Amino acid sequence: MSVVEEYARAHILTDGDLPEEDDGGAIPVVLRYDPQLDPSKVCVALPGEGGRAARSREWTFSRELLEQGLRAPAGSGEVRVWPCGRVQAVVEFHSPQGCSVVQFENKALIRFLRRTYQATAQPVAH
Repeated sequence: MSVVEEYARAHILTDGDLPEEDDGGAIPVVLRYDPQLDPSKVCVALPGEGGRAARSREWTFSRELLEQGLRAPAGSGEVRVWPCGRVQAVVEFHSPQGCSVVQFENKALIRFLRRTYQATAQPVAH
């Protein structure tokens, strides 16, 4: 089983988290899955304040929550996910420092989820 790491672009919806560069609020996000660490969890890393040199902020949560949130509002506590129209999803991250609301293209999240299931698929014996 191998680690899945995928880079995606997302849009920040909360004013306090907008990047300094004026690129419409788009930020690079790292989606990570390590089945050896915990096969039921995924990690989303947002860049820290101050750009790429700053320490990223990470949230680890249930892979099932991410999948459910693509179809209907899901989650409570630190992470909530819900569909936004037909092609986007919103992920809301809570921490002691505040709340970050990020909008993803569904296709990026679906591709990542598909890769996580492929990483844990058991070979079929013939």
